[in-house]
Amino acid sequence: MTTTASDNHADELSRLEVTVRGSVQGVGFRYFVSDTARKLGLTGWVRNLFDDSVQVVAEGPREKVEQLLQELYHGPRAGRVDQVHPNWQGFRGEFDRFEVRF
Repeated sequence: MTTTASDNHADELSRLEVTVRGSVQGVGFRYFVSDTARKLGLTGWVRNLFDDSVQVVAEGPREKVEQLLQELYHGPRAGRVDQVHPNWQGFRGEFDRFEVRF
């Protein structure tokens, strides 16, 4: 069995800050993100921004954070994602759960 670079970093703790644009407010997007992140065991938060986008900050094992990122490209059925702007950062460990912020 061969090991890929991503396999070597699967358990590495990572932080991802993402801005999602499209029809992402008023369609349950924050709750979709929160439910997905919690199922993946991630910590962080999601909130609406004044420019009609959604901001997500998630921390946890890199592999799980990457799974969340893939889900952000699809969003809930009622929404429409036009752009996803990910920004990978170093893990900070500042959260104890994942929450919806207002």
